[in-house]
Amino acid sequence: MKICYPCDRPRLRFGSIVTLALAMILAPAGALRSQPLQIAPGFREPLSVSGVSGGPNNSGDCGFVAQGPNHVIEVTQDLPYWRIAVQTAGAPSLMIQGPRGRFCVLPANAAAGNVEFSGYGDKGTYVIFVGDRAQGQHPYSLSITQQRN
Repeated sequence: MKICYPCDRPRLRFGSIVTLALAMILAPAGALRSQPLQIAPGFREPLSVSGVSGGPNNSGDCGFVAQGPNHVIEVTQDLPYWRIAVQTAGAPSLMIQGPRGRFCVLPANAAAGNVEFSGYGDKGTYVIFVGDRAQGQHPYSLSITQQRN
């Protein structure tokens, strides 16, 4: 009779260890990119962040987006009004997944590089992807304000 201890535990192979180590090293870089921005009524305005639009994933109706969100926003209290505006070149889109569902925002003018989402802001988490409908990648500036135009 052969005794195996501990037979019920999976064994790690060298390749698994290398993959796990790489994931641990690279994960913080992606996590920093999507650290939640916390917003509540009366936040200091305008809140501005930047990045690069587009990515390899075809969202279907909202252009090409990155593998992970460009930004994560945590609204800690309902906002009576807020506006998220993106300025960039190319054919931008703004995909937002929030407490009330998923929204795809396209520019009012197809030739414009500006995209805006505005209205009531429910308390909750908003995952934001700045996409590009022509599969391009361009630097962008995203600003958040409570001021109406």
